[in-house]
Amino acid sequence: MSRDPRAPQATGTDPSADGTTRRVAMVVAAKRFVGVERLRGLVATAGLVGGSIALLVGALMPQVWVFLAAAVVSYVSDLYLHVSDPGFMRKLGRFRLGVTVRFLFRSSLLLIIMARVGWEHRQLFDVATILLPLLFIAQVTFTGMLSVVRRRRALPVATRNIVLGRLRIADAPPQWLMQGYGRQLLHLEILGVAGVVATLAVRNPWWALGGLGAALAVRAGLLLALLPHLARAMRFPSRNNVLRKVDYWFAQHRPEVVLYFSGSKDSAYQINMWLATLEQLDQRAVVILRERHTLDNLATTSLPVLCVPSAVHLMNMDLSSVRVALYPANVGKNIHMLREPHVKHVFIGHGDSDKIASVNPYSKVYDEVWVAGPAGRERYATAQVGVRDDEIVEVGRPQLSQVHTGPRQAPVPTVLYAPTWEGWTDDPGNTSLITAGPGIVKALLGSPLPVRVVYKPHPFTGTRDRKAKDAHLQITKMLDKANARLGAGERADQEAAAHAQGILAAIEDDLAEELERGRSERADDAQRSRDSAPGSGPRADRVAALQSERDREYWTAAGPLRHHVVGAYPHLYACFNEADMLISDISSVVADFLASGKAYALTDTARIGADEFRARNTAARAAYLLQPDKKRLAAGVRALVELLHDRRDDHFAEDRDQLRVYLLGPDHPDSRTRFQAATTDLVARSAERARVFEEQDERELAMSGFTELFTDDPDADPQPGHDAAAAPEPQAVLYGTVLQRHQS
Repeated sequence: MSRDPRAPQATGTDPSADGTTRRVAMVVAAKRFVGVERLRGLVATAGLVGGSIALLVGALMPQVWVFLAAAVVSYVSDLYLHVSDPGFMRKLGRFRLGVTVRFLFRSSLLLIIMARVGWEHRQLFDVATILLPLLFIAQVTFTGMLSVVRRRRALPVATRNIVLGRLRIADAPPQWLMQGYGRQLLHLEILGVAGVVATLAVRNPWWALGGLGAALAVRAGLLLALLPHLARAMRFPSRNNVLRKVDYWFAQHRPEVVLYFSGSKDSAYQINMWLATLEQLDQRAVVILRERHTLDNLATTSLPVLCVPSAVHLMNMDLSSVRVALYPANVGKNIHMLREPHVKHVFIGHGDSDKIASVNPYSKVYDEVWVAGPAGRERYATAQVGVRDDEIVEVGRPQLSQVHTGPRQAPVPTVLYAPTWEGWTDDPGNTSLITAGPGIVKALLGSPLPVRVVYKPHPFTGTRDRKAKDAHLQITKMLDKANARLGAGERADQEAAAHAQGILAAIEDDLAEELERGRSERADDAQRSRDSAPGSGPRADRVAALQSERDREYWTAAGPLRHHVVGAYPHLYACFNEADMLISDISSVVADFLASGKAYALTDTARIGADEFRARNTAARAAYLLQPDKKRLAAGVRALVELLHDRRDDHFAEDRDQLRVYLLGPDHPDSRTRFQAATTDLVARSAERARVFEEQDERELAMSGFTELFTDDPDADPQPGHDAAAAPEPQAVLYGTVLQRHQS
């Protein structure tokens, strides 16, 4: 029977509880030291180390059954870690303890125990001495061939929704051949070792010959299977040829606006929020990414997409048609685009808040900074980081058209707890999750008045501070236990929920089918770029419609009482529409939530007091404030729940309306219209600036004696004996050379 969390707690000290706490702390410390996430990973690591030591002991004694038992423990642990924690296995590789080294170690011990057993089949030892090195040589050869195939197939530019012409790109090798080759060696090693150990146990040499021979035969078969792909990879288009195709596409498509992005694996949301807005622009737009992992996590879009990892390749591309570049994030790689003098550069950010990131001094490198409303303008004026007032344009938040206004009709009110992440510094005001998060959720769940909790953590939560991750796990466990206490009889509208679950399953199937449209399981970046003609992949409008429908049905399918930990979906704005109140931190989430007109609360985690907190943070002016200490936190949360049940005491309603205009700008004209107007104006001014540059360049070209520029058709096949890599650069490179000379 589960204990009621509202029941009074015992005040005595339980020695056994203290011992349990110490043991848990020791396990956590051990996991952190080793670098694994789970307890099973820690056990598997101990098995790998202990098994290796036992193998050495069994080989030296020599004891066949000890060696066999140690081999089983070692291989099972190795296989488990390969599957469950590949990151840990990569760490072993960096410490020179990769799968190849482990193979050599175990093979050496295998030869040692065979030599020390000392029985009549001496020829077996000689055969094993030959076959094991051959297996190693075959593995090295296979790995080398695989490396060549991957390197040759790595296009300098990966694309989506772009036709690059008649590039001769062969189909990718099958995934079973390209991936998991480390585990392949492990499996083959197990096959050989099993045969040798069987021979030592039953004194029959054919087991060893069969096991080692089968392992070598399988590896030889994989080598033969890879050979045709190696031959095709050697005929792969050169990098210069691919870049010429990209320049030709730019010359034909002539995009005027670039959405430029660089970031970590978890930061794709920063650019995904802008894709729909760019799709609706009157100007032609293109997305330029700098990391391949962002391309993998990019939301479905109809926009042309280029992923250019190399700075040299990016800086050699013909971007002469581009008039405006938009930047959602302040990162170092922005400099590779900022160097284009004929482009107007604009920082648009990925949210509008009172965080220090919203007034980053780096912002002064841009021609303009686009903010949501007057608050953003005043924020820069107060910070005095070098951004002039005439460089700031208020465009609103076009994404917020998805947010509904007005009260919800539901049997139980819903509180959305959406804390921000811990940030790059140790400022206590960054997030409420560490100091107050579990207390907030505990108070909500223990409220005498019913309330439903929706918890949506920031995608970066726990990436820098382990305490944030621990608090996150604590909250998820609390919500799981609370849901477990909800019996079937307590869940209203069971029939409607069951019907919605069926609809949700059908939507998931339709969405998965749409996202797989035009894709091949064996395709790599090169093949996907080859096959990524517009309309060949997932349709952005269809995916968006299915995702919106899925978000709506998600809530109905779960019933009106169940608490939620929200991950990749529903979308944050769908959570806004489902919530009656928000509890959050100083972040863009609060500014966006203002579009709903609903009440919200913030936590003074820095403990600076209500007056100072409101003075420092614009979003706090219309917020209910919570204090992080336990007693006042619980009392504050209870007051918020009471407000949800009786909204007549909502004395911040008028302040929220005024603050919404201040933070997000006026309702008319709407933000999409303002964003389009700002883009059109800047494109026109940039075009005039580019015209002046072009006139100056034409004069310099004429003075330099050039009468004719290269006009090679990039789709034309190279002539026999013609080296594509040594071909003259296209017009773009010549233009860039003159332009650089003009700048200097």
